[in-house]
Amino acid sequence: MNKKLLILCFALLSAFSASAQKAMNRPYVDDKLFHFGFSLGVNFMDYSIHTVDEPLTGTLQGENLGEAANLENTMIYARCKYMIPGFSVGFIGDLRLCEYLNLRLIPQLHFAERDITYKWETTDEAGNEEEHLRKTSLLSIPIAIPLELKWSAQRCGNYRPYVTVGGGVSYNCFENKEKPIIPKRLDYFTEIGAGCDVYFSWFKFCPQLKYQLGFNDLSPETHTEFLNSQAVKRMRSHMISLVFNFE
Repeated sequence: MNKKLLILCFALLSAFSASAQKAMNRPYVDDKLFHFGFSLGVNFMDYSIHTVDEPLTGTLQGENLGEAANLENTMIYARCKYMIPGFSVGFIGDLRLCEYLNLRLIPQLHFAERDITYKWETTDEAGNEEEHLRKTSLLSIPIAIPLELKWSAQRCGNYRPYVTVGGGVSYNCFENKEKPIIPKRLDYFTEIGAGCDVYFSWFKFCPQLKYQLGFNDLSPETHTEFLNSQAVKRMRSHMISLVFNFE
C-alpha cells in the first residue's frame, strides 16, 4: 500500500512539473535589452507637518465660507488627519543591466487630494476646555520622474518577485491661489517598493507596492494674512501607492 502511494505521489509530481514547464509563458521576455510598458495605480498622499511652537494671533480660514476664526495668542496644531485615495498613471522604460538587475525610468502623473486639519483649544468662563477644528483641502497633480533599480529573484514558473529602490523629482502642476495655504511645488524624493512579475501569454502583469518619502520642505514661501500658512513650520510629502504595471 505504501509503495503504491509513493508511486502515485511521484506520478502526480512528475505530471505537475511537466505541466508547469509546458505552461511557462514568454520564457525569453526578460532577455530583451529594452522594453516598454505603462502603469496604473492608486495612491495615498500625506503631509508630515511640524507647526510653530509659539502662540499666534490672526485669522484662521476654514474650507467653507463663514468658517474663519479670529484667534489671539493661540497655539495651533496642524496635520493631515486622513489619507484620501488618488489615481496614478505612468509610462515605463526598462533597460536590462544583467540577469537580475534592471534600470527603470517611470514618468508618472498623480492625482491626489489632502486635507489639512487645524486644531486649537479655548477655555470657557466655567473653566471647561473646548476643542475647535478647521479644515483646508488641497488638490495636487504632481508630475514625477523617478529613476529606479529593480532587483529580481530567480523566475519560478510564471512568477518572479522583485524589489526596487530609487529616487527622483516631482513638480506639482496645479496651484490654487485662492487657498489660505499654498505649498511649494518642487519636491525631491526617494522610494522603495516590492512586487511580483506575473507572466501571461501576451504581456507581463506586475503588481507593486511602493513607499515614497519627500525631502524638500514644502512649507509656503510667503505667509499670507491667514494663520493657515503662518502656523506651518515645516512640511514634507509622503505617499503609499499600489501600482499595476503592464509590460
